[in-house]
Amino acid sequence: MIVERFHDTRAVYERFSERGRMAPTGLEYIASWVDDKHERCFQLMETTDRGLLDEWMANWSDLVSFEVCPVMTSQQAAEKVVGTG
Repeated sequence: MIVERFHDTRAVYERFSERGRMAPTGLEYIASWVDDKHERCFQLMETTDRGLLDEWMANWSDLVSFEVCPVMTSQQAAEKVVGTG
């Protein structure tokens, strides 16, 4: 899960409209949600290569600050914690 904090919301949407997500091959967009003030985006991305995530964030770092929060499904967490599944 990526938490994006927009420095310039209008510029973010304009760039996205012009260039798309600018994600490298191997980094998959799953879904995203934007807060009601258009200041933060909560974006779910998937990859096995952290370098691809860093490359994608570099494409936006002039307009966005990023917080990377590695997540797993609830089922995966349960399997890790108590060995269910």
